[in-house]
Amino acid sequence: MWSICKKELNQFFSNLTGYIAIVIFLLINAIFLFMLNDNVFDFGYASLDKFFELAPWVFMFLVPAITMRSLSDEFKAGTFEILKTKPLSSGQIVLGKYLSILVVLMLAIIPTIMYVITIRSLSAQGGIDGGGILGSYIGLFLLAAVFAAIGLCCSGFTNNAVVAFLISTFSCLILYFGFNALSQLPFFAGGADYYVEMLGIDFHYRSLSRGVLDSRDLVYFTSVIFVFLLVTIKNLHKK
Repeated sequence: MWSICKKELNQFFSNLTGYIAIVIFLLINAIFLFMLNDNVFDFGYASLDKFFELAPWVFMFLVPAITMRSLSDEFKAGTFEILKTKPLSSGQIVLGKYLSILVVLMLAIIPTIMYVITIRSLSAQGGIDGGGILGSYIGLFLLAAVFAAIGLCCSGFTNNAVVAFLISTFSCLILYFGFNALSQLPFFAGGADYYVEMLGIDFHYRSLSRGVLDSRDLVYFTSVIFVFLLVTIKNLHKK
């Protein structure tokens, strides 16, 4: 498993692609946070709410771009057959690739701490909502981890990286925003809308952003990750 993880990381950072992906994530968020209209300077108070609202949408496209070649390229190049000859189970292959993706996502998230430092220095009283920011970072990482599991799963069903990207992006969109939009329909009015909204990532992501670590939110994220990884492993058994 660790050999697969190391191989994937070496491959990802062997050219500029990996670095460009991280820079794009940081650049897009910085532009929206500090430069465009309704930026942080217009709020009148120290807050990173705009960053945590924007980051999921950036990850929605960035994560599928990172994961789209994880398994599809193995199938296309025929190297998956070589992997099967090694003393590695399907679970170890999937977990190795998944851990390498999580490392890349962590490397993208960690530099955003400079946003926190900047906002803190700009605050008149030198204070920010530490609990809310910590909860938001935990939620952001878990959200990215779910997107990674979805992207890896979609990559395992095709040998075309572009198709994998499109399917995983659409799946992330549905799981993040789809249930929230569905709950707004008049059909679900009267109490059912709350439970429909709970099925989506956005509901639990916003819950963690309040700074309270609710076990229900953690169970939701870990369950979704487990399901998609399990589907990926089962799919590889058939290859």
